[in-house]
Amino acid sequence: MNTRRLHLAAPLAAAAVALIFATVASFAQSNAKATVPADPWDRLPGIVAAIQAPTFPARDFPITQFGAKAGAAADATAAIRAAIEACAKAGGGRVVVPPGDFLTGAIHLKSGVNLHLAKGATLRFSTDPAAYLPVVKTRFEGVELMNYSPLIYAFGQKNIAITGEGTLDGQASDLNWWKWKGGQKVAEGTQRADRDLLMKQAEDGVPVEQRVYGAGHFLRPSFIEPYESSVILIEGVTIRNAPFWVIHPTLSSHVTIRGVTVISHGPNNDGADPESSTDVLIDNATFDTGDDCIAIKSGRNADGRRVNRPSERIVVRNSTMRAGHGGVTIGSEVSGSVRDVFVHDTTMSSPELERGIRLKTNAVRGGVIENVFVRDVKIGEVGSAIDIDMLYEEGARGAYKPVIRNVRIEGLTAEKADYALFLRGLPSSPMQDITVSDSTIRGVSKGTLVEGVESLVLRRVVIEPKDAKRPGSQAGAAVAPTPAPFR
Repeated sequence: MNTRRLHLAAPLAAAAVALIFATVASFAQSNAKATVPADPWDRLPGIVAAIQAPTFPARDFPITQFGAKAGAAADATAAIRAAIEACAKAGGGRVVVPPGDFLTGAIHLKSGVNLHLAKGATLRFSTDPAAYLPVVKTRFEGVELMNYSPLIYAFGQKNIAITGEGTLDGQASDLNWWKWKGGQKVAEGTQRADRDLLMKQAEDGVPVEQRVYGAGHFLRPSFIEPYESSVILIEGVTIRNAPFWVIHPTLSSHVTIRGVTVISHGPNNDGADPESSTDVLIDNATFDTGDDCIAIKSGRNADGRRVNRPSERIVVRNSTMRAGHGGVTIGSEVSGSVRDVFVHDTTMSSPELERGIRLKTNAVRGGVIENVFVRDVKIGEVGSAIDIDMLYEEGARGAYKPVIRNVRIEGLTAEKADYALFLRGLPSSPMQDITVSDSTIRGVSKGTLVEGVESLVLRRVVIEPKDAKRPGSQAGAAVAPTPAPFR
């Protein structure tokens, strides 16, 4: 197997690092196959233009006209459901939440309905699990089941939206939903036993309708989940304190997430998780989260392979990532594959941001991650600037070798990072065609790790160790030019 391993440790002097990169900046294998055009960015305008956005008739259905009253003691669930039903029957329009605080349980959107939160409006979601029954078809960590309804849910709907300048507050905390996470050991009132059983049911091929959880169980629901739906807009709102994943389009298409602010620091509080979904635009959004800011997924293990729906044509642009496990992540649930991801003009920075651009998978997940294109990403402070890990969790201990290929990163800058590049491929399935160009990563304290990689190319890349003297002094920056291929 023609792979190479490179580990640049932090104590290396800058000049020595420069010399190593001049030698091994390009690992080009003669049998590598290019499967993308010379400039894949030429495809981007057409991909964005093809993403459909919903339209709605100019009709408003204020929830107060259906009996909703503001205040913590007044449950507006029935009024909101009545307004949605009336709006859908009329042929669509806006269900309007006026200024004020309104308490609600599960909200199920219907085709043609735009749930609109006026400026000053807050929907506070009950923390009583019974408010999210009966169970619905959903996914938990990439596995299908019958479980508590997501806080806002749509199944098989088209032309739906959540818009406005108001706030959606899941009210999750360590006193309710978040404590269900528990630890690694089985404990009463936590998810461990249920999660283990669900994973076993999926591996054993138990039909989804028999994987029934909900009452008496502890698998947390997502916040917003369009499921098998299309032509979806989530725009403008602020979303706080989710039980679990925040925005989770699943098996859906033509999804626009624009101008949202997500502030949610609980366990597994990913900001946006497009899963087995296609034609998704995330634009001008802000994520400050307890897990990955954005995590693109396609189902987990046997269940992901059974459903076999990839995530494709995902665009992230003009967005801001603060705290989180990863800024823009693909994985780890990628058994249905992910391809054609474009990330550009995005900023990331936080002492609590663990990784910038992150791909994670293993030999239990399997799947293919290909055609990932990143440019003009600015990172302030981060753990690993570029992190591609095929040994995540179970690592090589599985029968489904993942494939990662055609990853191009250009114009990335970072001011402070533990690792510049952290690349771990499987020896039996090395990642292929990884290119980083025109990028500068400064303040690197732990160096660079590269192993299990074929055809890694670095062009005009500067990696500057922590406390290194800037160019012009005796010890310059680490520079990766474009040398002849290393074989």
